[in-house]
Amino acid sequence: MNAPVKVETTLKDWETDQEVRWCPGCGDYAILKAVQRTLPQLGSDPANTVFISGIGCSSRFPYYMETYGFHTIHGRAPAFATGVKLANPDLDIWMVTGDGDGLSIGGNHLLHVLRRNVNMQIMLFNNEIYGLTKGQYSPTSRIGTKTPSTPIGSVDRPAQPCAFALGAGARFVARGFDVSKNLPDVLKAAHAHQGAAFIEIFQNCIVYNKDVFNEFAAPKGAEDRQLWLEDGQPMLFGSEKTGGVKGLKFDRQNCCLEVVDVVDGDWEAAGVLVHDVTNRSAAHMLVELPFGEFPMALGVIYDDPRPTYESGVIEERKRASEGKDTSIAKLLAKGQTWTVSGTAQDPV
Repeated sequence: MNAPVKVETTLKDWETDQEVRWCPGCGDYAILKAVQRTLPQLGSDPANTVFISGIGCSSRFPYYMETYGFHTIHGRAPAFATGVKLANPDLDIWMVTGDGDGLSIGGNHLLHVLRRNVNMQIMLFNNEIYGLTKGQYSPTSRIGTKTPSTPIGSVDRPAQPCAFALGAGARFVARGFDVSKNLPDVLKAAHAHQGAAFIEIFQNCIVYNKDVFNEFAAPKGAEDRQLWLEDGQPMLFGSEKTGGVKGLKFDRQNCCLEVVDVVDGDWEAAGVLVHDVTNRSAAHMLVELPFGEFPMALGVIYDDPRPTYESGVIEERKRASEGKDTSIAKLLAKGQTWTVSGTAQDPV
């Protein structure tokens, strides 16, 4: 594949003339702006970029991006995106899905696009609810969530999108949330990754699940509840102003992570782990940390590339065609052929 040529654009070059039709205050607005601000910084070309979505509030995204786009059918965005990438591997593919679209009817398709490692960015907007269809509980809704479809409270154990992605074989897994100033950095890291880059983005549904993420996303006291991971840096959170700096340490006896206090900034003495984005075992532990007892792990959790699906397909096609005449006309004329002539009025 040819290296993409970087072009100079501004945010305005990525905006369409379509009226943005989300509920006032929806977190999707913030995500849209984060993407539109990030793409110029990447040097992306609108003419070489494709946004592909399924069904749901998040899936209106292609209408608002001045690029090529497909608004497809429920849960099938990964299949369409895979086809587009195989047809033209040089295109920059962004797939947009939601917790309902991607993890219910689309779970099988999402699994395989991750397993195959098709080179694209996959943004899963997680608002823990079905917003477009009026507030039913979704695969990520918490136990006890009361909705029109679970009036007494959901008894389902929620799916964990990042754990699902790792289990499916994803080589890049990250987390952010809609109004975070760090979200563009997460998007940039995903774009730099060669392969299927999975980003879970916590998104506030202002109507049906308002402020469900405030426990960690609210600005006040965020440093105590958010662990922003950075490769090669210690896993630290908190501050001296809010009860002290803390970190994550590996408990060898119980083979799990634990929270430890960091005294006088000496995180090494406290045994705090240094984040290694290629450590898959650590990634599994980080995405399943129970929030409350632990902070919410955010940022790039896992990043360990391997050859992409389309590169393997291209190589296979190349080997299959070596030394062969690739003329379709000759192929169709090969072997026993017949020429039919005449008309319905004068059959042969």
